[in-house]
Amino acid sequence: MQTELAPEFQGTPEGREAEAILRKCVHCGFCTATCPTYQLLGDELDGPRGRIYLIKQVLEGKPPTRSTQLHLDRCLTCRNCESTCPSGVQYGHLVDIGRKIVDEKVPRPALEGAIRWTLKEALPSPLFGPAMKLGQSVRGLLPEKLKAKVPVPQPAGEWPKRSHARKVLMLAGCVQPSMAPNINSATARVLDAAGIEAVVAPSAGCCGAVKFHLNDQDGGKAQMRANIDAWWPHVESGAVEAIVMNASGCGVTVREYGHVLRDEPAYAQKAARIGALTRDLSELLPELVPLLKERVKTPAGVFAYHPPCTLQHGQQLRGGVEANLRALGFDIQVARTESNLCCGSAGTYSVLQPALAYALRDRKLGHLDALGPTAIVSANIGCITHLQSGSAVPVRHWVELLDEALAPA
Repeated sequence: MQTELAPEFQGTPEGREAEAILRKCVHCGFCTATCPTYQLLGDELDGPRGRIYLIKQVLEGKPPTRSTQLHLDRCLTCRNCESTCPSGVQYGHLVDIGRKIVDEKVPRPALEGAIRWTLKEALPSPLFGPAMKLGQSVRGLLPEKLKAKVPVPQPAGEWPKRSHARKVLMLAGCVQPSMAPNINSATARVLDAAGIEAVVAPSAGCCGAVKFHLNDQDGGKAQMRANIDAWWPHVESGAVEAIVMNASGCGVTVREYGHVLRDEPAYAQKAARIGALTRDLSELLPELVPLLKERVKTPAGVFAYHPPCTLQHGQQLRGGVEANLRALGFDIQVARTESNLCCGSAGTYSVLQPALAYALRDRKLGHLDALGPTAIVSANIGCITHLQSGSAVPVRHWVELLDEALAPA
């Protein structure tokens, strides 16, 4: 796709990157077939091809409108289109550029702007944990829409105390320790059972995705730099062999630190190194299976697995969770229809676009419920919370399932 950038974008980092991405796009439309919002709305401008066209117009100098902003807002950034695209168009990077430019040119209504500001400031804040505890203490009194965002309190379980020669860094995350604290401790216990110690750098916090994807890209980059500073002594000394993510949304962001900070001399090389060391927890499973197999007492029942978009499309990791859990004896199944489609969580999307988010959630749960599951498992806190809000079937992280199946050493 040829484009002629407006003078204000010529020679800028955003302009150069967008032009290179647009050059790859042949406008074939394969992406629309796997776009969740296009499936729901049937509007070309609510599919990747239409949004690419809107961004191209803005880069060529056409003033964006509120309508342009709304079509870009409706994108889940699930990146299913990237898995489908035969030309390798990096749509996720392009839509980040487009949204930033449009937001700078199109003012948002006051209430909408206030909600977005609150989300980007509150979710990564140290005050989120106390606020969540307060919400959980009065959960029964909350309106249904708010109750859906406040999970039932969960005990964290014990963190293993043994030390091992093999060590990995683990990001605690911003919302996961408050919403589902057992995920992190279960991860540490499973790794401990395999002779690997999980290390958490106390000053590392939000991966930066919340602010970055709400168009506070400077704020997101600041959080990325802070994490790099927190992790770098461990990485530079060789004390850890990997940075392990048990939230796939964080994983896809940290893997792209090198791309996001590539123009910053003080951080470019460090960011690239951090990204290269980052592994989703599922990538360790092939190594863990033989070490844990004798200790696993497989529970009865069918476990329906929802692979998050951030795992299967953002990180292009498919099949590892289900194949390796089956090797450990679990009856784990994937929905026979639309397992590639987003559940509608998508970070803050379920708050900002509730109608679309809940339509996608219910569509996803319909496919998962057809499996008759004992429980639903996934690999991202957002997906887990969102699916649980619409289901009476327990929804958990797959590592919690594995942790509970481990017999004492």
